[in-house]
Amino acid sequence: MSSKPRILVTRRWPEAVERVLAERFDGVLNESDVPMSADQLAKALRDFDAVLPTVSDRLPASLFDGGDIRAKILGNYGVGYNHIDVAAAKAANIAVTNTPGVLTDCTADIAMTLLLAVARRAGEGERQIRAGEWTGWRPTHMIGSKVTGKTLGIIGFGRIGKAMAKRCHFGFDMEVVFYNRSRVDAAEAARYGARQLGTVDEVLAIADFVSLHCPGGGENRHLINAERLAMMKKGAYLVNTARGDVVDEPALIEALKNGVIKGAGLDVFEAEPNVPEGLRALENVVLLPHLGSATEETRVAMGMKVVDNITAFFEGREPPDRVA
Repeated sequence: MSSKPRILVTRRWPEAVERVLAERFDGVLNESDVPMSADQLAKALRDFDAVLPTVSDRLPASLFDGGDIRAKILGNYGVGYNHIDVAAAKAANIAVTNTPGVLTDCTADIAMTLLLAVARRAGEGERQIRAGEWTGWRPTHMIGSKVTGKTLGIIGFGRIGKAMAKRCHFGFDMEVVFYNRSRVDAAEAARYGARQLGTVDEVLAIADFVSLHCPGGGENRHLINAERLAMMKKGAYLVNTARGDVVDEPALIEALKNGVIKGAGLDVFEAEPNVPEGLRALENVVLLPHLGSATEETRVAMGMKVVDNITAFFEGREPPDRVA
């Protein structure tokens, strides 16, 4: 019988990481890569020493009810952990870790991709060509919005928010304003060509592009609602690479339909992988399938962070990225 901790990986991970997990632990992989049901996740908490979920696995309080839990750690593959009821995990004496830092640049790159794509109508243009509908260049065809020199508003000035500010200010000469829950030193903000405003509403009112980089869940759920969308400029664009629930999707659909704002670029959705038909039917929104961290380098680095966290835990050391 193996003396190695028994672990469950809820989805397929990069092969290089799965190899390391197999060497260090008594691991069970999800070979089919089919999402696990709530019942399967609840059973895993009772059958394994560690469960390694992803941001697409929901672990509400109900999964921890009833006792008889064997798991001692949830090694989350991702930075965000609002899909885990951390209080319920803590009450069940389960540690929770995440993978900060390693996906900063790639997520900011996707935010920049969305900003440029929606402003310059790249998605519409590509669809038109693929459909064989392009009739050639003309002066009034598919006019978009200039990006260089415009004002970027950032909500959440953590690692990714700062990386986005850096790209926009130094790469596209944009003025950058931001809202952050805590005060950011003015000299630190100035390193990214940014200045802090006092409220979300102040940022929305003056930004040509609004990019969301705040945590999901809690008080940030539907932070961007109908009222706040109406505060934005009529010609403004919204970019979300944070969490889907930060945006009220029905309100956004109405705002995009009715010209309250000009467009949106989304990499995250409230009920992934379900994307509302109302969004999919609109031309003035660019939709990506949660690609923020989707580079080989980043996904491997994320997996190795999980390996480091659970290795430390089972060796009796404090996991480097423990959040609960």
